[in-house]
Amino acid sequence: MDASPWVRSCLEGLLAGKQPKQGARALDLACGSGRHALYLASLGYSVHAVDVKTPETEWPAGVTFEVMDLEQADWPLAGQQYDVIVVTNYLHRPHFKNLLANLESEQAVLVYETFMDGNAQFGSPRSPEFLLEPGELLSCMSSLNILRFEQGLRSIPSPAMIQRAMGITGTWSEIQSGSITLTQRD
Repeated sequence: MDASPWVRSCLEGLLAGKQPKQGARALDLACGSGRHALYLASLGYSVHAVDVKTPETEWPAGVTFEVMDLEQADWPLAGQQYDVIVVTNYLHRPHFKNLLANLESEQAVLVYETFMDGNAQFGSPRSPEFLLEPGELLSCMSSLNILRFEQGLRSIPSPAMIQRAMGITGTWSEIQSGSITLTQRD
């Protein structure tokens, strides 16, 4: 399975055809099959992929996979620092602030995409525990500078109600890309 079009768009806009800085670290949180870990590695990142289950994926050099319960009482990634964090189709509110603490201090990027209220009409997830409220992702990422935000109906690859955002720890002028914009779908 290919990387999410949202993730691809955010990272391609961010890099604008350049390689990430030497030694740049990326985290694919709740990586599932590892599609984003593989994509991040193809861009030149050193990738840490974590999930509660081991996928049947052949990991290339540059990707380290680790089985990890992300919903335990203590944040298992405490003290780890990353230049890029990608999260898709996963939500565990109690550790969101801990996740933000894993971003490197300057020019680190969080790319997040998951389901929101109203998704039950299209399938899983249906529980409010796993669905963002309108605008909730913006609130959770309020300590970052938001470069892109969308919420509402997604039609590709399948219909779903989603929220997605891209935020950075640095300022807008530190990121060189003309393709990054703040948008919202109602």
